[in-house]
Amino acid sequence: MRKYSKIKINFAGGIISPGLLYQLLEHLEHAGVQQVSFGLRQQLLTNCPTRKIKPLTTFLEQSNLFYEINNDAFPNIVTSCPAEDIFIAHTWLSEGTYKDILNAIDYPPRFKINISDSHQSFTPLLTGNINWVASASVPHFWHLLIRFPKTNTIYEWDKMVYTNDIARLSKEIEALILNNKTLFYDQPGADGTTFFLRIQEKQYITKPAEQRAVLPEFNLPYYEGLHKHNNRYWLGVYRRDELFPVAFLKDLCSICLQTKIGQLCSTPWKSVIVKGIEEKDKHLWNALLNIHTINMRHAANELNFQVEDNNSKATRLKQYLVKELNNTDTRTFGLCIGIKTRKKSEIFSSILVKRKPVLPIRGYALFYLYDILCAHDYNPNKRTGYIFRSNLPRFLLAGNLRKSLAAFYDQCTHQELPFRGSVTSPVTASAFTEEPIYQCAHCLTVYDATTGDPENGIPAGTAFATLPHTYTCSLCEANKDQFIKIEQESLNRQYL
Repeated sequence: MRKYSKIKINFAGGIISPGLLYQLLEHLEHAGVQQVSFGLRQQLLTNCPTRKIKPLTTFLEQSNLFYEINNDAFPNIVTSCPAEDIFIAHTWLSEGTYKDILNAIDYPPRFKINISDSHQSFTPLLTGNINWVASASVPHFWHLLIRFPKTNTIYEWDKMVYTNDIARLSKEIEALILNNKTLFYDQPGADGTTFFLRIQEKQYITKPAEQRAVLPEFNLPYYEGLHKHNNRYWLGVYRRDELFPVAFLKDLCSICLQTKIGQLCSTPWKSVIVKGIEEKDKHLWNALLNIHTINMRHAANELNFQVEDNNSKATRLKQYLVKELNNTDTRTFGLCIGIKTRKKSEIFSSILVKRKPVLPIRGYALFYLYDILCAHDYNPNKRTGYIFRSNLPRFLLAGNLRKSLAAFYDQCTHQELPFRGSVTSPVTASAFTEEPIYQCAHCLTVYDATTGDPENGIPAGTAFATLPHTYTCSLCEANKDQFIKIEQESLNRQYL
């Protein structure tokens, strides 16, 4: 008998009830579990002593929580719900809509289902087999994009589907594929047009898609730390080793329950987000981070990585590459770097580092080589496009990864900066005494027009309002809209 069993618990869409999670954590604690993690598909993962697993599974069944032991036959449903209200603006989609769809899915899907807002790139749009992308212009209608199991080609239906029919149609799609495996399952030549003709369209509310789904450019927001959004705060917690102490999560759930926060979210970046924190309760969350010594403000070139679930080797490779990128002060903003070490795993990435064994014998390899692959236009939603380098030994991997990153930024050189050539003569500092000062809300870095930002190519005398929308903080790479205007007097008090 195994000493430990791997347990996967599906919290559909990454939406988690603090009360239910607290009860689950208590059962895990009684079983001797001290740490848990969250997976790429927003599920909870843990290793439990096999001899103590029965009380835990009894609780899971009584709570109607879907789980698997040492298996992953039923992938969790991924949604962009964690991004709503904090990373997404100008959308008709609400958290209530996600919950309506999830509640209507009354079966455990065997295929990966993604339910995504088209106004975001925080969660992957097309890593599922059945991908629903909200229409950008028609409320409550969704684009349907199919990727047949074990293939890498996306087919988009020329119809859009009404919100209330997503659950039923997803179930029909799964049945069609499973009942016609010779046509649509593990078939590289599977034809999407033929498949869509088999859908019983009259049973659903549909309308013609006037244009294809518009996929957003990839832009990963800074998803950890305590941030103000409108009149409230949200907290994002990332763990370098992907492990969350049970004691910490129990205290987090307790604060949610005490302050009437009804849900928290897990993300595809293996982090946790709590939304709707009131100003009066902010001190509780700061105390939580202090008591459990939770580190914040990790570098972007660490947060941008994606690795496989339950894979210590992939995590160690990530840590090695992060260290190399830090040592060379390499920029990774705007990109997602994935690490793949298993044949059947799927990683969301702009640039993919793929490990492959050389001379494998009985599941072991004498050594490994690495390939670096890049997605089309470096957009991870567009899938892998081409091989950048292949058959690299480990000692050449970091250097070639930096070259692949440089290739991405080389394509940005054609972009003309709006202020180039606009400064005709040196400007004295006194000319800017009335110009307000702006400060990054994340790391408190100050942008002062008097000095500009030479490291980012911004000359002295450049007003904040004239900075390009692509400008980012020189320290934490937060977007321009994350800066707030402050008074000089207030700035002076911060440093007294």
